[in-house]
Amino acid sequence: MNTSKKLNQPSDIVSLIDHTLLKPQSTESDVTKLCDEARAFGFASVCVNPYWVHLAATELKDSPVVVCTVIGFPLGANETQTKLHEAELALNRGAKELDVVQNIGALLSGDSSAVLSELTQLANLAHERQARLKVILETCLLNPEQKKLACQLAVNANADFVKTSTGFGAGGATQEDVRLMRSSVGSSIGVKASGGIRTLAALLTMMEAGANRIGTSAGVEIFQQLQSGVRNAS
Repeated sequence: MNTSKKLNQPSDIVSLIDHTLLKPQSTESDVTKLCDEARAFGFASVCVNPYWVHLAATELKDSPVVVCTVIGFPLGANETQTKLHEAELALNRGAKELDVVQNIGALLSGDSSAVLSELTQLANLAHERQARLKVILETCLLNPEQKKLACQLAVNANADFVKTSTGFGAGGATQEDVRLMRSSVGSSIGVKASGGIRTLAALLTMMEAGANRIGTSAGVEIFQQLQSGVRNAS
């Protein structure tokens, strides 16, 4: 996987954004607007809750923008079979990327085999359907060694990305965590930074640390900063 892509044009940056709307109060019109924006600006995907996958897939039919959804969200504490059933439903309804929350409690309890088994099953299901699996670590709950272990388990499970955060935890993406995750997975899989990234400066910081996908609900604002040449917004 190429993690050193040159970012010479605004389109190079916006094409790495997962345009995200995961608020529980999101409505049909909100999701339709999200899809319209993603198509207009050329984002990589829209990331929506499972209920909205079919609507998003319908809105984005014949568009290069794919539909991403979340599995086991936001706690990661569902049974494996529940996550697998949720993932299969989402794939049937048009999802092409699945952002699954790892079983954080199992990891912290030392049950790496349970985490690996679950992620392997989910990765296999996704790949059978020509979809990608991203593993949300929820880095704010882990120490550095646990983050490294979680990354290695995701690699061993054949996941496509590791991802920092749900956006619902006590903290979001940090430059240090992204750098640690990239060093842990090398170039074998992607790194998605998500949680609290609302400016072009923050996005570029995460990419410089090693992220090659960005989850944000501020994609339009970041696009506008790109268009106006802003590079140092905070």
